[in-house]
Amino acid sequence: MGARPLLNRRLAGMGTTIFAEMSALATATGSINLGQGFPDTDGPREIAEAAARAVLEGRGNQYPPGPGIPELRTAVAEHQQRFYGLSYHPDTEVLVTAGATEAIAAALLALLEPGDEVIAFEPFYDSYAACIAMAGATRVPLTLRQPAFRPDLDELRSLITPRTRLLLINTPHNPTGTVLHPDELAAIAALAVEHDLLVITDEVYEHLVFTGGHHPIAALPGMRERTVAISSAGKTFSFTGWKVGWVTAAPELVAAVRTAKQYLTYVSAGPFQYAVAEALRLPASYFEQFRADLRRKRDLLATGLADAGFGVHEPEGTYFITTDITPLGEKDGIEFCRALPERCGVVAIPNQVFYDNTEAGRSLVRFTFCKKDEVLLTAVERLRRL
Repeated sequence: MGARPLLNRRLAGMGTTIFAEMSALATATGSINLGQGFPDTDGPREIAEAAARAVLEGRGNQYPPGPGIPELRTAVAEHQQRFYGLSYHPDTEVLVTAGATEAIAAALLALLEPGDEVIAFEPFYDSYAACIAMAGATRVPLTLRQPAFRPDLDELRSLITPRTRLLLINTPHNPTGTVLHPDELAAIAALAVEHDLLVITDEVYEHLVFTGGHHPIAALPGMRERTVAISSAGKTFSFTGWKVGWVTAAPELVAAVRTAKQYLTYVSAGPFQYAVAEALRLPASYFEQFRADLRRKRDLLATGLADAGFGVHEPEGTYFITTDITPLGEKDGIEFCRALPERCGVVAIPNQVFYDNTEAGRSLVRFTFCKKDEVLLTAVERLRRL
């Protein structure tokens, strides 16, 4: 094939995701997988039954509409109004995607030109780096540093240049569990307005906030017309395999994202879209109980990790706990995580892979607590061997 590399240079160095590597290691060693963030129990039975009915009744078994079925787009709009007082028209301001990951990809591909700069809070979800690279843009990391993992807003201002096109924000934040506070969001919004920047917000953990609440930046003055808000059903309803996500934004932004999205999957998850429309209308008691259950699991795992000798950073949201392995006499998270299954039969994720500034995350390791109590208790017992 000649001397030219087969892989596009923009993706050089991406390789296999850390999630695939660690999940394969969990399978090979029979370890408890506290690395990849997927629940080990399904979501509400009535929502699973809604999906089954849709299949059996022939709803969504063929290609659904490109923007998503009207029932789901309406339910998403109702959800935004119900929880945040944000009004979106289901026909022109809502777009259904193959999970939040496709929404992020489509938004970045649609809105970026080669040479643009994207400021993202690191550590960041690995698809951010790949999608920015595929768009030919440059990522500019703003490092969230331990122990607080709060954004340095003065540093954020200093990173903005004439080439800055957009801010990519994840709150609640994976993997640190940081939830941006209203004053931080207001300051970020002011910078976006001042410099005429677009904002993409990844809000997939919006219903998993244990301290305070989730506050969409799109609700702030001057932000609705420049914000692409992204969320999905997987994390909130524990059906991660369904891959149903959505975008809410002003009509011109949705039209731009849809232009890119139609050449990715085009459509997906037809019957599941009907089920998710029902899920978004579940009573408040569902969301409250779901959050309370995950908060209890967070506390269970956090206590166990601390007892095992980890430095524990208690998350404000998501279903991940970031830990520091330095108190265990360890320094390198990647080496630690690769050895952990053989040492005690548990798999975790090294945060280092989510950083450009790798030194800032070298000693940090992420565990997920979206598992059954007995699984978490067994994992904690095994980790005590360290």
